[in-house]
Order: sequence, then C-alpha cells, then structure tokens
Amino acid sequence: MLQKIQIQVSPTIAFNEQLLKEEVKQFLSLGDQALFVKPVRRSIDARNRNIKVNLTLHVFVDEQPSTDEITFDYKDVSKRKNTCHIIGAGPAGLFAALRCLELNIKPIIFERGKNVKDRRRDLAAINKDHLVNPESNYCFGEGGAGTYSDGKLYTRSSKRGSIEKILNTFVYHGASSEILVDAHPHIGTNKLPQLIENIRETILKFGGEIHFNSKMVDLTIENGAIKEIYVETEKGKTEFPIQSLILATGHSARDIYELFDSKKILIEAKPFAMGVRVEHPQELIDSIQYHCSSTNEVNEKREYLPASSYSLVNQIGAYGVYSFCMCPGGIIAPCATGPEQVVTNGWSPSKRNNPYANSGIVLGLTLNDFKPYAKHGELSGLAFQKELEKSAWFAGGKTQTAPAQRLQDFVNGKLSTSLPDCSYQPGLRSVDMMSMLGNLIGKNLQQGFKEFGKKMRGYLTNEALIVGVESRTSTPVRIPRDNETLQHPQLKNLFPCGEGAGYAGGIVSAAMDGERCADKVLELNYKK
Repeated sequence: MLQKIQIQVSPTIAFNEQLLKEEVKQFLSLGDQALFVKPVRRSIDARNRNIKVNLTLHVFVDEQPSTDEITFDYKDVSKRKNTCHIIGAGPAGLFAALRCLELNIKPIIFERGKNVKDRRRDLAAINKDHLVNPESNYCFGEGGAGTYSDGKLYTRSSKRGSIEKILNTFVYHGASSEILVDAHPHIGTNKLPQLIENIRETILKFGGEIHFNSKMVDLTIENGAIKEIYVETEKGKTEFPIQSLILATGHSARDIYELFDSKKILIEAKPFAMGVRVEHPQELIDSIQYHCSSTNEVNEKREYLPASSYSLVNQIGAYGVYSFCMCPGGIIAPCATGPEQVVTNGWSPSKRNNPYANSGIVLGLTLNDFKPYAKHGELSGLAFQKELEKSAWFAGGKTQTAPAQRLQDFVNGKLSTSLPDCSYQPGLRSVDMMSMLGNLIGKNLQQGFKEFGKKMRGYLTNEALIVGVESRTSTPVRIPRDNETLQHPQLKNLFPCGEGAGYAGGIVSAAMDGERCADKVLELNYKK
C-alpha cells in the first residue's frame, strides 16, 4: 500500500534512513509491517533555533517500491533533411538540441568556445596568468556560463515548461537523483562538466552535430527570413543555408547585439542589475542562519545540515537592492570575456565545503538610468555595463586583480588598510569602491547593506569584503519575439532563446526555453 505523507522532523532524523523509518512508523501508528520510505520533496525550515526539515514522502507498507526508470524517446536524425541550426551550446542550446532529437529534427550546434574539458586550460590562465581568451572563458564554451558557475537548478518559472523533465534529463545524464527531491537542487561545478559531456554524446549518438570553435559572425536576410549565416572557424569563414535558427548565445555575447544593431534587426534595451560580490566566512553565515552561539554548535548542526545560504532584498527609495546567485561554501570566479574588463561571479562544488560564502549584491537598474548613454541607442545599458567593468579593471591595476574593500569600511566610507583572505584566485587590491561604483550604485548598496545588517545580525562586518564588479546578472539587451510563435517579429525563422535573448534567468529556465523554441520550430516550419 502506497501512502503520501508530509512530515516535519529534526535534521538528525531527516538525513538518517533508519531513524526516519522509525519516525514514519510512529506517525502512521504502524506495527511490524515492512516499510519503505522514498523522499519526494525536502526543504529546511531554519527560521527558529530548533531547526526542522519538511519532508514529503512516499511510504510503501508491505510492498516494494517500483523502480522508476527515466527514459527519453530520442530518434536517429542522422539522415533527416529537416534541420535546426542552434547558436550556442549552453543549457538553452543543448536542451533545444535534445528536444529536436525527440521531434525527429536534426540539430546542428555552433559553439564559439571549446569543449568542456579544453575550457579548463583557459580558466586556469585567467586565474593564474590573468589572460582572458575572448572565445573560451567562464561564460563561453560548451555548457555555457552555468557549467563553471555553480549549477543551481532552482527556478520559479514553472509555467514555462516542465521543471521535472529538465531535472529528469540531468539525472538521465548522470546527475544525482537528489536533485529531484531538494527544494533548491544543485549539481556543483565539479560534477557539471561530466554531465555536459554526456549530453553531448547523446546528441552525437542520435545524429546531431556540434561544432566547437565556431562563431557566428554574420548573416544575410531574404524575404523576411535569415537566408544563411556565416560561421568563423580556425580555417576561415563558412556559409551555411538556414531553415530554422535558434539563437541561444547567452548573456555575454555582446557581438551578437552589435551585429543585429548594425543590420537594423530589432533589439531593445532592457533593465538589469549590477553591483558587487560579497564574501563572508561560511561559519559566520552558518552561525547567523542556524542560530548558533558558538563554533561547536555550528559544527554540531553542520553534521547533518548543508552550508547555509541566504536571500536578501530591500527597497531603497525607487530601487531594489537584492542578493543574487548566492553560493554557500563557494568561490568567487573571474568572469571577464574580453580585454579591459574585471567581472565577478560565484560557484560552489557539489559538497559546498569551501570556507567562504559569497553572493552578488546588486542594484536593479531602470531604463531611465541609461539616459547618459543614449547615444548608443538600444545598446545604452550595454555601454553602462562596459564602463563599469572597465572601471573595475583600472581600479584593480589593469589585470584580473579585482578591486575590493572590507564590508563595514565600505558602508562607513573608509579605505581598508588590509583585506581578509578571499577565494578570488587572481587576487585583490584595496580601493575606495564608492569612487569606482559611482553614486547611483554605490550609495544604494551602502544603504542596502545597512538594512541587511538589521535583518541578519552579524552580516554587516569587516570579516566580510566586497569584490567588484558583479555586472552579468542578466543581459542588458532583449532580442524581441512574438509571444505565441517565439519568432523574431522581423525574421520568421529566427527564434531568440534563453538568457541571451532576455527570456530566461538560469540553467533550468534556459533549458525549458530551449525546449519551447524547438517545439515551435516543428510546429511552424515542419508540421505541415
């Protein structure tokens, strides 16, 4: 007999299989019957000192649970003439390709960067030698920005597609089934590369194509559609005729926005957020979030509980200041994609066991804030973004060394005479962050940190520091599309997709958007 129950228990019980069985027996008033317990959903309630874990369970009494094998109907498309070209091998592009296999369409992916293993050399070069390869870095390459930027799988975009299917696809390709249970699932940067390789092998096995070091640099238009694209490789520029094109280039492909702007293809400036990345000792965040009064109590609670996270937001006048991409047990990463830039982001390994907790703390900008850059037209927000990243580069010493300041010193307007240890490998330079950020961002962040200090006692401390800049929260440009067809209003075979087009905000939402675009390719171009 199968029963579905919801139960709240201590962490000690929640993460111990035998103790959980005993708790369920008492909850259901069972005797000596055979019992199998399968977690369906798990979340931690840490609002009070007595921390609880909320569980949704499938309980099997006197029967064995069935084994739910995950399968997908991928078809051999190697000889199919119906093709879909996909620009970008991030989550939007890869999941669009997987969906094409289900729909009997041959996906052909062009990725400007390298495969996931070869990317590692370029990431090492950024960290050790301060050398940025503009085609292969934390943002560009197989798997996109998410591969080496944490692998968080949490989204609220449930109306845009099946979150469950996306998570099942990751499990099918090697992810832990725990991501199907946790309220805030996370794979980890150390494990994501292998999953991305497995997805690539699926696409190739069933007849799809993936071309690395292949950058779309131009296109031609005829009769309201893209006729062909031009792809640049190490061997030169090659022309490819297009039936359908899914554009899934990610939030940092500035050359695509500039290409569209030069060809009078409709794009739009959009609001986005910029700020800094703040880093605390993880033990400090644990002590705040888990209501601990000593290191021993932190260690006791961490025996069963994961590294704690936080989510903060405050309205400062007309602006919102909020935490973004919080990485418990994480590392701050250098995410520039070109020369004269310093850009930060964060990631965590699967165990989240590094000694630091970092998060973006950013200010939500409006279109009105881009008026000083009006001469750039729809690229005005992009111009603002570029200027801030260049300021960080100058402030850091014209390398990948990042400008930084102790948190309380920043709020008090005091230059830090020393900086605490930090996970950012290229190194830090103590600067007056207010002068670098400017009054709009700087003063609002100062006030935001003061308010966060009231919400989380101990958060506003000089044990923490801010590192600049956090500027790639989302794209500053939207590539518009029709709400029904998902096609660009001027180009009937172009499907702007994912974060780069302004229609997603993370791995799962981008993956769902990729699937939606593939569905529309079939419906509009091939389902006749």
